[in-house]
Amino acid sequence: MTLLTYLRRKLGLTGTKLGCAEGGCGACTVMISKFHPHLKCIVHHAVNACLAPVCSLHHCAVITVDGIGTVASRLHPVQERIAKAHGSQCGFCTPGMVMSMYTLLRNNPEPSMVDIEEAFQGNLCRCTGYRPILEGYKTFAKVLDFGLWYCEDPTVLNQMYDPSKFIPLDPTQEVIFPPELLPPRQMKFKGERVLWIQPSTLTELLDLKSHYPESKLVVGNTEVGMPTIFPSNTGIVFGAACTLTLLGEVLRDAVAKLPTYQTEVFKAILEQLRWFAGKQIRNVAVCLEQTIIKYCFKFGAVLGQYFSAFKQSPRQEDDIAIVTCGMNVVFKEGSNIVEKILLSFGGMAPTTVIPKTTCKKLIGSAWNEKLLEDACASLAEEMVLPPSAPGGMVPYRRTLTLSLFFKFYLTVKHYLAVDLQHEVLIRYYSSATELFHKDSPSSVQLFQAVPPGQSSEDFVGRPIMHLSALKQATGEAVYCDDIPCYENELHLALITSTKAHAHILSIDTGEAMTVPGVVAFVFAKDIPGSNITGPAFYDESVTCVGHIVGAVVADTQAHAQRAAKVVKITYDELKPIISIQDAIDSQSFYQPVRTMKKGDTAQGFKDSDHILEGEIHIGGQEHFYLETNCTVAVPKGEDGEMELFVSTQTHVVFLVSALGVPANRIVCRVKRMGGGFGGKESRSIILSTVVAVAAMKRPVRCMLDRDEDMLVTGGRHPFLGRYKVGYMTSGKIIALDVTFYANAGNSKDLSFSIVERALFHMENSYNIPHVCGTGYMCKTNLPSNTAFRGFGGPQGMMVAESWMSDVALACGIPSYEVRRMNLYNEGDLTPFNQRLEQFTIGKCWEECLDISNYMKRQGAVEEFNRYFHRWTKRGLSIIPTKFGISFTSVFLNQAGALVHIYTDGSVLLTHGGTEMGQGLHTKMVQVASRALGIPCSKIFISETSTNTVANTSPTAASASSDLNGMAVYNACQTLLQRLEPYKVKNPKGSWEDWVNAAYFDRVNLSANGFYKTPDLGYNFDSNSGRAFNYFSYGVSCSEVEIDCLTGRQKTLHTTIVMDVGKSLNPAIDIGQVEGAFMQGLGLFTLEELHYSPQGSLLTRGPGMYKIPAFGDIPVELQVSLLRDSPNDKAIFSSKVLGEPPLFMAASVFYAIKDAITAARSESGLSGPFRLDSPATSERIRNACEDRFTKLCPPAEPGTYTPWAVRV
Repeated sequence: MTLLTYLRRKLGLTGTKLGCAEGGCGACTVMISKFHPHLKCIVHHAVNACLAPVCSLHHCAVITVDGIGTVASRLHPVQERIAKAHGSQCGFCTPGMVMSMYTLLRNNPEPSMVDIEEAFQGNLCRCTGYRPILEGYKTFAKVLDFGLWYCEDPTVLNQMYDPSKFIPLDPTQEVIFPPELLPPRQMKFKGERVLWIQPSTLTELLDLKSHYPESKLVVGNTEVGMPTIFPSNTGIVFGAACTLTLLGEVLRDAVAKLPTYQTEVFKAILEQLRWFAGKQIRNVAVCLEQTIIKYCFKFGAVLGQYFSAFKQSPRQEDDIAIVTCGMNVVFKEGSNIVEKILLSFGGMAPTTVIPKTTCKKLIGSAWNEKLLEDACASLAEEMVLPPSAPGGMVPYRRTLTLSLFFKFYLTVKHYLAVDLQHEVLIRYYSSATELFHKDSPSSVQLFQAVPPGQSSEDFVGRPIMHLSALKQATGEAVYCDDIPCYENELHLALITSTKAHAHILSIDTGEAMTVPGVVAFVFAKDIPGSNITGPAFYDESVTCVGHIVGAVVADTQAHAQRAAKVVKITYDELKPIISIQDAIDSQSFYQPVRTMKKGDTAQGFKDSDHILEGEIHIGGQEHFYLETNCTVAVPKGEDGEMELFVSTQTHVVFLVSALGVPANRIVCRVKRMGGGFGGKESRSIILSTVVAVAAMKRPVRCMLDRDEDMLVTGGRHPFLGRYKVGYMTSGKIIALDVTFYANAGNSKDLSFSIVERALFHMENSYNIPHVCGTGYMCKTNLPSNTAFRGFGGPQGMMVAESWMSDVALACGIPSYEVRRMNLYNEGDLTPFNQRLEQFTIGKCWEECLDISNYMKRQGAVEEFNRYFHRWTKRGLSIIPTKFGISFTSVFLNQAGALVHIYTDGSVLLTHGGTEMGQGLHTKMVQVASRALGIPCSKIFISETSTNTVANTSPTAASASSDLNGMAVYNACQTLLQRLEPYKVKNPKGSWEDWVNAAYFDRVNLSANGFYKTPDLGYNFDSNSGRAFNYFSYGVSCSEVEIDCLTGRQKTLHTTIVMDVGKSLNPAIDIGQVEGAFMQGLGLFTLEELHYSPQGSLLTRGPGMYKIPAFGDIPVELQVSLLRDSPNDKAIFSSKVLGEPPLFMAASVFYAIKDAITAARSESGLSGPFRLDSPATSERIRNACEDRFTKLCPPAEPGTYTPWAVRV
């Protein structure tokens, strides 16, 4: 049993969350304290509770988020600051953040910013974009820098909270270590299948090992009593039980004390440790065997020995290496002639590889250009990978071996210049020798102040804290799986297909029945109603890996999962269709095919000076909400009634069909979600349906593990965009013909609407006279892809920016000029013939240029690239966005609300939207507060429930604040009309007086509200009608720096200007901008799903699938909410902001492309080139073509079976 299971299920301490079960997200972080027998003191470590066996914690004190502060009693400063700094949105990651910071402060009450950033290397957040978390905790640092921006305009604010009001940290008030835990003694724990023995001395360990010779030694959170560190005459010896954290501390101490020449190896090891795993893992990870690490190979102050180590991974921090290496060279005394050389590479074979032939060839050679050429040619021949090698990226990995050796070559050349007074390495090449470094991030947020005279009790327009933030920071906020277990509750595990396309011949549950605790199996025959949900179960054939075949119900989750794994399914396999290209080749499409036309494209191409054709592939994306899909179903025992607690964004109509009962018998309740992003709009139904069917007699619970959730629920649609563009020599675009292919997966799900939205956004913000767009839904054997923040819009706009970039490169005109000349103007018509009103792109563009100092920055980038850096390049890009607001399915543009006023004056508010961290409930309380004229403190939202507001639309399409806000306002107006006579009678009375007077006069103090967006309805056939209520606009500028040798990149600067109308809550809106931007950064630069040729998802969980982390924040981030741009089509002149900012991250992608263009020019390459999304380190390096890439060409397609296919 893990510590996490023990905390949540045995002790009922649900503040600590389960996010991934593999130590990769940090949601389960707790603090472990213990007496260290060798340091003779109490040590505190942050650890992952999901990995720590509870048996391993004997003699340890465990402190969780539940134990350091509560909302009702006293908040700990760590909890208060993350909440009030707006660093908690969905809140599921917040307890882990709190405990990582808490542990740091227990060890170091005055940390540096470097310490704080390092503390969070093992924590992930999908909502906030990380900036507010760091800013809140920056207040604990020795040096404070809040990134304040001075502005003389009093209507512009940039401070969303007052740090001076924070509770001060008092280390003397922390919980002490229990003295009872000091004396160690041997302990035994006997479980269902395991005997765990914890020895207290080395003698006990040896005796136990002789008695149990087949036993495994487990070393993680504890030592085993042996000496761990001692110096020797050649180095430092680290015992097998030394943690990596301790190893790092000892080496840092040695580096500070010993001469420089003795610590080169130590420095290289420390540099690698910086990027190895997260703090929680390093705190418990140990050396697998006794390891001796010497001071360095230059021991004894002998000149002529040089050592370097390199690691390249998809994400800089907490990631597995693609290729890693250590390189050592020894020169003959006083010369540059190689006497010995040793190169060692990881990631080029199952084990470490030493290119012995290359090393042998280089002995006796002078360290010069000829040696470099010989070494690279030899490495290219010797470091060969088969094209089907596990992990893929074969040309990139081979190129990295050469690139990293080149870095070593330049590094040693630099040292030789110093030691032997040789020619100094010129600055043009020196950047290739620099270690990766990124300054601590700084930021500015600008928003409009509320108008003078606005009541202090009117919180609309003010940056108030998310209403659940404090509860989320203390662990008291209740999520679906935090609900206490019911009596006789059972747990469910899914039985899923392992084949992408096959007939099921038989299902054998015999072995599974023998697993303890198994109660029943659920298959298609057990569904009492319709199997329409996808369907919920497959009993004859499966059409993707991860199809739900059935389910196991048992007394515990562990038993259910163990039984599910041993269910044997026999298949008759069929040929699968996996990729978009497979679907095109097979003409495997769902119908209908959508087309949108405006103007005459044939004539437009004739009138153009030039015609350009190209294509771009945009990869899919996993939602990676921190809380996976979860359902608790509770049967009521009569009339088919059932209560469901579901982490969902949508209604339960399909679930009702499966149960075969009317909708009025089912109550679905949603308190809050730990993130959604569209992933819980339709796909949550497949789990809730299965759980509901299994719960006909007893309560049943299921929360998917991270790998299960990623396997069965699908994600963002991969897109292939093919385009033909007609343009003038000036850069003005005349005609566009674009075709979209979306990988829909094994069912339509929401793909039809997603492809439609891609067509609605195919021109982004550009006025193209002649346009034709076509959209295909590819029918493949992948889990059905689904809604994801942007809903097809980002893919459509990404294709648009690809052809815009190509036109700029072809014309030789700066891309910002080409983009600016093609922008829409007020009153222009879109391709779907909707006139643009209150059009603010131009205003956003000019403000973005101004705030970012674009022209000055452009000059600095050009100077950097042209004169000083061959192997490091910078790029700059500015990108607009125009995002339509409304559901494109007209019937969904409606919402309801229910408002109760109680006799004490308190108000209970319910509406049809669900809270998933976007601050919807907070905004609705603000709306009701202004509408009723009472403080927010009098208004409460408990949950979203189908028995209070029926027939709700999904909380999606960025429209929830508009729809539900107007519904709430409508209900409040009804109540105000009823209260008006009593206000007139008693004008000096209080709110409570009026309410009581109305009550005693028998006036109904409850009201329903309803709203539907007016004048909507677009017809594809006639290309007429109004598709959207209005548009949200924004412009983003980003500057990046790339390492041309490895493909590594960092974002140096981003400025975002967003038009949000009159913001209801600037803090929440800025949080949405930054969170969406970072999610887009993942989509366009980092996150990559890998599928095998057989359709199996290879990237399941944070170990293989990397979302942006703290280290991926732009070094400078400026967010400005456009001032003086009211929107007359939404509640209180606001605009919604969930999805539009995501595309702002495209500015990073095209800045990368700009930097690659500079790199390619060094090799004599110019003009348009293809760069698919995401712009990973692999794609960046491969696009920076040079002499090294030419030595490692890819294998011919069709001559091998790849490890992974692009879907």
